[in-house]
Amino acid sequence: MAAGAFAEAGADLELVGIHKRFPGFTAIEDLDLRIPAGSFFALLGPSGCGKTTTLRLVAGLEQPTSGRILIGGKDVTEVKSFKRPVNTVFQSYALFPHMTVLENVAFGLRRRGISDAVGKAHEALRLVELDHLSARRPQQLSGGQQQRVALARAIVNRPALLLLDEPLGALDLKLRRQMQLELKSIQTDVGLTFLHVTHDQEEAMTMADTVAVMNKGQIEQMGAPEELYELPRTAFVANFLGQSNLFTGPVTSSKGESIVVDIAGVKIEVPKERAQRHTGEVTIGVRPEKLMLHTSAPKAAPGTNVLGPGRVTDVSFSGVSTQYQIAVPGLGLITVFAQNMVFGPVVNLGAEAWVSWTVDHGFGLADEPEHAPKFASDTDTATIALQTRHELLAEIEEA
Repeated sequence: MAAGAFAEAGADLELVGIHKRFPGFTAIEDLDLRIPAGSFFALLGPSGCGKTTTLRLVAGLEQPTSGRILIGGKDVTEVKSFKRPVNTVFQSYALFPHMTVLENVAFGLRRRGISDAVGKAHEALRLVELDHLSARRPQQLSGGQQQRVALARAIVNRPALLLLDEPLGALDLKLRRQMQLELKSIQTDVGLTFLHVTHDQEEAMTMADTVAVMNKGQIEQMGAPEELYELPRTAFVANFLGQSNLFTGPVTSSKGESIVVDIAGVKIEVPKERAQRHTGEVTIGVRPEKLMLHTSAPKAAPGTNVLGPGRVTDVSFSGVSTQYQIAVPGLGLITVFAQNMVFGPVVNLGAEAWVSWTVDHGFGLADEPEHAPKFASDTDTATIALQTRHELLAEIEEA
């Protein structure tokens, strides 16, 4: 795509000490965040984590209880939403059904009295490759085409910051994946700053330069998608961004470049540079696709961890891979993703099996073991509100 007149750098976004408290619960707790100009930033988290509230604060649709919001170095905390250099693309697209595609895109420019609104609207439609459908109405377009029109309508205003609120949630899987690549391509072409809010891990990792994983109003970890996936710092990140096998045990040795952890009597090695804690009780993990499945006990070898024997309790075919659940005494269930290289499962239900993995594929968490559950909960807003209400009542009674 030709960037044309839209190749202008966006502005950076900075949130400083943001708190947002609603009656009964706190949605955001002491949030500090800086998004560089021209980047594609994803805010990822489950329902009720505060990501949509953060987006609404940036858009000016909500006011923070305390803290400051700066766009391009300018404090916009008290600035009305329509005066901020921000545009939002919503999941519903919110197109005017009685207007043509061209009229929808040009609408904002005409309201602001911008010259050559039609010409600029055509240019934005060419950018999303829909100018040939400019005379149609929204109901005559597919879901993906409507999404592109909504994007063109936002980009045509040349905002310093473009907010994407679950924009692909209404699309089917194949179209959603296609639009992920399209959005990333458009962001690269126009050079604006994109803030993308989503609960879809694959979507965040596919499109974003930087991902921030949010949990209960705070950012648990932030970094490049590869970094967060390969080296999660907490159990929440390890289990929300994909799946992980987590084990807890005492460190028995921390000499050299690795730590050795006793997991139900088995010595498991993890590189120090991939572990957040090196002494005491620690939680370590490995991703399911890093595991090798064996039908007989593998020979001990340097640089390799082995667990087993266990019993195959579940076999689930998912297309490109098969998921195996292996019950190992003293360890519970271990999940293995095996690529489908042959027809049918590698091992059958009820069979005895072992798992192994390269030491370099393991990681160690920063969590205290009692705070590192095997599976992270997806707490909804109502539950958070109820928990916070009980905490507030307890504080009042103590006072």
